[in-house]
Amino acid sequence: MSECRNDKIHKLKQEKDVVILAHYYVDGEVQRIADYVGDSYFLSKVATGLEQKNILFCGVKFMGESAKLLNPEKKVVMADDLADCPMAHMVTVEKIAEVRAQYDDLAVVCYVNSTAEIKAVSDVCVTSSNALRVVEKLPQKNIFFVPDENLGRYVAKKLPQKNFIFNDGFCHVHKSISVENVMKAKEVCPDALVLTHPECTEDVIAVSDFVGSTSEIIDYATNSDCERFIICTEMGVFFELQEKNPNKKFYSVGHRQFCPNMKKVTLDKVEQALLNMDSEIVLSEKLIEEARKPLQRMLELS
Repeated sequence: MSECRNDKIHKLKQEKDVVILAHYYVDGEVQRIADYVGDSYFLSKVATGLEQKNILFCGVKFMGESAKLLNPEKKVVMADDLADCPMAHMVTVEKIAEVRAQYDDLAVVCYVNSTAEIKAVSDVCVTSSNALRVVEKLPQKNIFFVPDENLGRYVAKKLPQKNFIFNDGFCHVHKSISVENVMKAKEVCPDALVLTHPECTEDVIAVSDFVGSTSEIIDYATNSDCERFIICTEMGVFFELQEKNPNKKFYSVGHRQFCPNMKKVTLDKVEQALLNMDSEIVLSEKLIEEARKPLQRMLELS
C-alpha cells in the first residue's frame, strides 16, 4: 500500500511539475518522499534555485510563506494549510513599532519562524543556524530579536557588544524540555552527549555538550566518535539521525518532545495536496515586496 501511494505521489509530482520540500520535523515517511529535506535555512536557500513551477511544502505555514516570498512567480501549496507555528504569532506589528520608537540605532532581527506580516516590518531575518553570523555583521548596536526569546538570549551571550531587547515568545516544544529531564537522561546514559537546539531554555543549554540548529545537530552526531546522544529538539529529527547513523543510539528527554502542527503533515495529505493543489499560499504583491527584503538580506549576510 505504501509503495503504491509513493508511486502515485511520484507520478503526480512529475505530471504537475511539483517539487516537494519537507522540514526535518515532519513524519519520517513524508521526509522519505520529499525532493529536499532540511532545516529552515537550507529550505530557504534551496527554494531560490528551483526549476519546477510549483512547490509543495511539508511543514508549517511560515515556511510556505517564506518559500512564496523568495519565489513570488511560483505556486506554493501547503500539504496541510492548518499546520501553523504558535511562536510565529507571539509578536505583533504594534510591538515592533513601539520598540522602534523607544530606541535609536535599532535593528529588528526577525527569526524566520514568523509571519510574512512580521517579516515585512523587520530589518533582517535569521535562522537558528545563521543568527550569530548575521547579527554580528549588523552595524546597529541595539537589537530587537523577535519572536523567540530563547534564541535571542543565546545569540546575545555570544555578542556582548550588542544591546538586545527580548520578546516574550517561545517554541512550546523546546521550552517543555527541562534541565531536570536532561539530567535524568544523563543518569541513565552517562556516556551520551547532549545535543541541543538554541530554542531551548538557558539552563538546558548550560548542561549541553553541543548547541546548534537541527541540521548542525545531525552533522555533529554523524561526525562524532560518540555512539549515544541525548537529543534536545523535536523528535522528527530522529528519522534523519537514524538514517545517517544506523549504529548509533539517540534518546529523547520527555514525552512532549513533538510538534503537533508538524505532525499534521501525512502522506495522505501530501497525496491530496498534489491532486487538488488548492491549499495555496496567497500574499499581496505589496506584502511580498516588503517581506522578502529581510529574507534576501539574510541570504546576503549569511
